[in-house]
Amino acid sequence: MTEFRFPLRPVSAGVALLLLTTVQPMAEDRTLTGTVTYRERIALPPDARVEVELLDVSRADAPALTIAETGFVPETQVPVAFSLVYDSSEIDARHSYALRARILRGDEVLFRTVQHYGVLTRGENSTEIVLERAVLPPETPAGRWLAEDIGGGGVLDRVRTVLELGADGAVSGSGGCNAVSGRAELSGTDLAFGPLATTRKLCPPAVMDQEAKFLAALAETRSWKADPARRKLLLLDGTGRTVAVFSRD
Repeated sequence: MTEFRFPLRPVSAGVALLLLTTVQPMAEDRTLTGTVTYRERIALPPDARVEVELLDVSRADAPALTIAETGFVPETQVPVAFSLVYDSSEIDARHSYALRARILRGDEVLFRTVQHYGVLTRGENSTEIVLERAVLPPETPAGRWLAEDIGGGGVLDRVRTVLELGADGAVSGSGGCNAVSGRAELSGTDLAFGPLATTRKLCPPAVMDQEAKFLAALAETRSWKADPARRKLLLLDGTGRTVAVFSRD
């Protein structure tokens, strides 16, 4: 019996590319479904908006990567059902994925995720998301505050520059060396400090420099605002520039 052998011919680059393309996994849209809710007995406002994101959270040393996201105005109170479409070709079995959600009213975050809701890989399927109430911004700057930044230059370690503002406008505290006292005019978000008195102690030059910058920032202040995401109080000058940042003391 005669055996026939056919000569092997080299495969062109174009044909190789075609062969590779045909064996590559095809992209496929898939859908994650679940619910978003919270425990507080608070009704959703009619203009509330729900946002849900699918994130790649594999790298602890880098920001999470958004794979897919959706946003909608819910038609019911919580629990609110969601449906999130994602491209399956972007999912790597070696990676970790999680859902993040929040409820907003305009630009204000009302509720947000604070724990891990893993999905898709590593046997995780946490699609029932329970949100926590976001930190509410203070309705007034009254209280005791510790300076974290003055004029964009930070503050000295182990030097406490403190501002205490009463609801009646009374001002007290410390520049870091000397005690401070006086009054301020407060109306809504408008805030202006009157002439402030200080004691007359002398401290190291760096401390005195920070104290001088603190008093100058108070003199420039014309309004205040809260940063609820960072839980900070910001003092602003007449142009809206931040002159000092404080945290609760």
